[in-house]
Amino acid sequence: SLLCFALVTHNETIMEARSRRRNAPSSANGTNGGHIGNGIYDVASGGDSDSRSAARMQRKAKRKQRVAKARTRRRSRGRNNNTAGMCLISTVIFLLYFLVCLVFFSNLSDGSDGEARGMRGLVKKTKEKLKRFRDKHRRGATLAEEEGAIIDSNSSIDNNSNDNINNSNANDNPSQTTASGIPIGKWPVSIRDEEGMFEEIPHIGYAYMGKDVKMTVPRLWADDPVAIHQNKLMSRERALSIGTCITPDPKTNSNMRGDKCPLSERTIFVAIASYRDWQCRDTVDSILSTAAHPERVRVGVVDQIVDGVDGSCDVPHVPCSDDPDQPICLYKNQIDVFQMDAELAVGPVFARHIGHRLYRGEYYAMQSDAHVTFTRGWDDDIVSQIEATGDEMAVLSTYLTDIKNSIDPKTGLSKRHTRPIMCNTEYEGGGQGKHLRHLSQPEGFPDISGMPQLQPYWAAGYSFSRGHFVATVPYDLYQPMVFQGEEMSIGLRGFTIGYDYFAPERSVCFHSYAIGENSVARNKVPHFWEHAQTFKGTGVKAMKRLLGIVNMNPEVPRSEWDHSEEEKYGLGGARETQKFYDVIGIDVVNKTTQRHLCQFVHNKMHKMFMKSLRPDGMGIDYSKIDFKWVDPRPNDE
Repeated sequence: SLLCFALVTHNETIMEARSRRRNAPSSANGTNGGHIGNGIYDVASGGDSDSRSAARMQRKAKRKQRVAKARTRRRSRGRNNNTAGMCLISTVIFLLYFLVCLVFFSNLSDGSDGEARGMRGLVKKTKEKLKRFRDKHRRGATLAEEEGAIIDSNSSIDNNSNDNINNSNANDNPSQTTASGIPIGKWPVSIRDEEGMFEEIPHIGYAYMGKDVKMTVPRLWADDPVAIHQNKLMSRERALSIGTCITPDPKTNSNMRGDKCPLSERTIFVAIASYRDWQCRDTVDSILSTAAHPERVRVGVVDQIVDGVDGSCDVPHVPCSDDPDQPICLYKNQIDVFQMDAELAVGPVFARHIGHRLYRGEYYAMQSDAHVTFTRGWDDDIVSQIEATGDEMAVLSTYLTDIKNSIDPKTGLSKRHTRPIMCNTEYEGGGQGKHLRHLSQPEGFPDISGMPQLQPYWAAGYSFSRGHFVATVPYDLYQPMVFQGEEMSIGLRGFTIGYDYFAPERSVCFHSYAIGENSVARNKVPHFWEHAQTFKGTGVKAMKRLLGIVNMNPEVPRSEWDHSEEEKYGLGGARETQKFYDVIGIDVVNKTTQRHLCQFVHNKMHKMFMKSLRPDGMGIDYSKIDFKWVDPRPNDE
């Protein structure tokens, strides 16, 4: 402003000086013409012609001088006005800049929270928003380019024939990832296309006994789960980048279409761990024969059998040459069976770990026992249920109801209107130490209508989730001879990554228990603990690791349990295990639980906690939940 004032003053001084020089004409004889202060020209007296002529010339000169002065004043006013306008604009801009600096720099961080505030914070946030905007609009193109580099451009899906599966991707590496670290999913897919790309792992049962026995197994689709969840709550965009669609995007030719994929085209991976179970093939048959859209279902089985004694899970009761219309024959290319010798079996955790290695980026993931019967249209039903939660991190899980009188033989639909809910658990002891074990669960009419109901626990016998649950919470490789305890391990690990567990509103499948009319047949099925003596003592070591990872055995020094690949098979960073223990009423020091939890789960948990579901659907925000369950009837038996 001072500079502008000086400039205006300087301009006026220069213009005035120039005007004086310009307006001082010389007379004919070299003297200046006279000028009277009142502006009247001095007329010379005299009567001769020379005098009159001189007077006329003098008047003419004064008229020119007056016109010149008027023009100069007009030009001067114009220049001064322009300069003044520019100075005014400059002053306003300076004042605005001063106010902005005053506001933002007055809020600069004192360093206590490490967050950049003020102008630096504004610049940082602006850069972050621009980066997110660019990433959002480039992601689709990036995925298409990277996927196109590994997928044969001539591959296609024959929707009319499941026998004509294109295996052009036989040389693909399943661990290939996008720029964001998310593995690339494609469809159709099979581990048969990965011959020569399996990896060697130690047989953990023998390894814990000091013996070097190796197994060759498929690679995990996501070899580094932490690269996906990044030890924090995943963003919705990141979660939606996992999951394939049977029909690729018409623009990018990518099967990874997120929630733009129609519900009926979203792929489903079904994991089954079977130990010498004659009903395994019947379960696979039921899955494929009752699905509304079997073309989007892929079944992965870990079949632990005695070769020549037990039937294989992918071999139908009647040869396909005699009856090619059997589901196992019709959809044989959508069934992946990893067969291993029964003598290598060391429990469901190890078998299900290998089962998770069969996952290849499907949109949904389901886990089931090997002796389960499904209802007609189960896939559409369970998909509609999980989507009704509005929770991208929802996992539907339960202990299944017995098959007897559960399915109408004519319609194939469920005859039941009740469903089980997971809310009953208690500590139990034994040779492997004290650990939580789920007890029998109550079954009744749903308390919540129109969607699954929130519950605290996860069950291994049946689970349905988004595919990223399998990718981020894989079964632990280092837990041989563990049967009880695996459900708390998976449940707690998933909780810390941000997952929420729900009881399905409707049962879509039923379990064949060894009771009633099924008792004789089911009791003939062998169990893995027939190898207990072979792998004696390994379960104790495995249980210490299982409990140590989820912070349930603080009394055991950390040096006493195996920490191999703990980050890979460990906790996430979205929530703390202690938050779960506090809310549900579990005392890991004294090994006790607050009983009668089902009373809270039945009537209040869903209504209270679902209020804290994040607006973007990325799980319940437990930081907003200040609740601790306390047994209202501690003296009841």
